[in-house]
Amino acid sequence: MAVVIVAVLLAASSFLAPARQEQAAEAARRKTYEQILDMNVRDGFVYYRALKSERAKLDSYLALLGTMAVDKLPREEQLAFWLNAYNALVLKTVIDHYPILGHATEYPGKSIRQISGAFDRLQHRVAGRMLTLDQIEQTVLSTFRDPRVYLAIGRGAVGGGRLRSEAFVPARLEAQLTEVAHECTSRPECIQIDREKNTIGISPVFSWREKEFVAAFAESAAPAFKDRSPIERAVLAFVQPSLLTGEQVFLEKNEFKIVYKPFDWTLNDLTGRGGR
Repeated sequence: MAVVIVAVLLAASSFLAPARQEQAAEAARRKTYEQILDMNVRDGFVYYRALKSERAKLDSYLALLGTMAVDKLPREEQLAFWLNAYNALVLKTVIDHYPILGHATEYPGKSIRQISGAFDRLQHRVAGRMLTLDQIEQTVLSTFRDPRVYLAIGRGAVGGGRLRSEAFVPARLEAQLTEVAHECTSRPECIQIDREKNTIGISPVFSWREKEFVAAFAESAAPAFKDRSPIERAVLAFVQPSLLTGEQVFLEKNEFKIVYKPFDWTLNDLTGRGGR
């Protein structure tokens, strides 16, 4: 009997070993990416010029992501991987075309949107698949059913989520996403309360991913908001816990109008802002 038990344990350990090895390898890769962010990101803005001049580490990191197998990893490992991959690919897309001086009149001259097909046509090899940035957002990140992820991706724009100076890490992922949600209420690009106009301006990201925000938050809105639209209830439920006392009082009156703010596609570039 003892021999059988030992054999079973050995078989189980050999089955788990590859997954553990992949987790260890991903932790090492993530450390490299975190060094890139620590060196080049400040308060959501990026030293793109410096990153481009020393891009070897970023290119090596992305090359490793291309062949990684993630489907059998724990949920937190997978989600951290895809959030880091998306934001790293945005960095690559920008520095591949930096400095950006586009002429499309519907976007700022210095904008990732001036790069043709940046989100919907340029493909990248990630986890053995060829995907665009839009496909990662719409067909991969959406499967995690956590709309906070759409505020965690920077999109290379001032109006996007604030790019962190650290990587997303499985062990702290819930805390990091909670911080992302709290940050939203402190950034006018995400939520802006205007008492004089009696409005709450919100990021269009909420409308882009309306279905996900409604599913996650609408039912938890305060009863006072029951007559508002599902997306308005979702947004209010999402932001209310993080608001200051005066802002909470403003919401409780329920006399305000919610309006979508224009998305600011200006490149989140530190050059010209005191950056290197």
